[in-house]
Amino acid sequence: MHNKQNSEPDHTAVRVALWRALHVQIDSPPYIFEDEVGLQLADPENGWRQRSDMDPEGTSGFRASIVARARFIEDLIIEQLAKGVTQYVILGAGLDTFAQRRPEVASRMRIFEVDQPGTQAWKRQRLNELGFGIPEWLRLVPVDFERGSSWLEQLKTAGFDMSRPAVVASTGVTQYLSKDAIEATLQQVAALAPGSTLAMTFLLPFELTEPEKRTSVDAAEEGARASGTPFISFFRPPEMLAMARKLDFQEVRHVSSTDLSQRYFTGRTDGLSLPRGEEFLIATT
Repeated sequence: MHNKQNSEPDHTAVRVALWRALHVQIDSPPYIFEDEVGLQLADPENGWRQRSDMDPEGTSGFRASIVARARFIEDLIIEQLAKGVTQYVILGAGLDTFAQRRPEVASRMRIFEVDQPGTQAWKRQRLNELGFGIPEWLRLVPVDFERGSSWLEQLKTAGFDMSRPAVVASTGVTQYLSKDAIEATLQQVAALAPGSTLAMTFLLPFELTEPEKRTSVDAAEEGARASGTPFISFFRPPEMLAMARKLDFQEVRHVSSTDLSQRYFTGRTDGLSLPRGEEFLIATT
C-alpha cells in the first residue's frame, strides 16, 4: 500500500471507485462505463473483491447506479463541449478519473475537482506516484466545507472564469447535506454565466424504492450512518424541481432512473439493472 502521509480519501469515494472497476471485471460487455484507473488510485489490499460491500449480487444495484450516473455525466460533458463550454467543475470529486481516462477530451477543457483538503492532498500524491501528474488544465481545488469555506471563491482563486459558462456536476452528494446547504449550492450555480449547466443527483425517499431493493438500500443507509456520514436529505422530484425553480435558472428538468435505465440498460442479458432511487436534477442558467 502507498504511504498516505496523514491524508486519505473518503471511504465512500474509494467504494465508488471499486464498484466502477468491478463493473468492468465481472459484468458482461458492452460496459456502460469503463474505469479501472480509480482502482489504481485506490490501491486496495489484496482480496478487495471478497469484501462484503463488493458482493457481486448484493451490490449490483449500487454498481449499476454508479456507472449509470458516471456515463450520463460524461455524455453531458461531451455534449456541452461541442457547444463551446470548456469549464467543468466536479463538486465532491473523490476519485474521479475523467482527466486520466479521457485526456483527448479533457485537455480541451479546464477541469476543477473540488473536494476536502485531505482527499485532494492524497489524490495529488497518488497521481504523481502513478505517473499521471497534474496537467495545467486540471485544477485540484481543496475546500474545507466543515469550516464553511466557499467552493465558489476557491474556484475563482484556482482560475475559474465567472464570465464563461461551465458544467457543474454533483453526484452522490446531496444525501449527506442539509436542504439549506443544497439550496445554497443551487443558488451559487444559478449565478454562473448564461449557458452553464448543473447536473445534480438526489435520492428518492426510501419508501419509493422497489420493495425487492429495500434490504440493500437499508444496508447502505446503515453503513453510511456507521461511517459517520448519515443520509439526511431525500426528495420527491417535484420538491427538488420546485427548489431549483425558485432561483434564476432558465430551465429545470428531471432525468429519472427510469430514463437512465432505458438509455443505458436496454437489451442487457447479464441481469444488471438500474433500481429506482437516484435521480438527476438538470438546471441551466
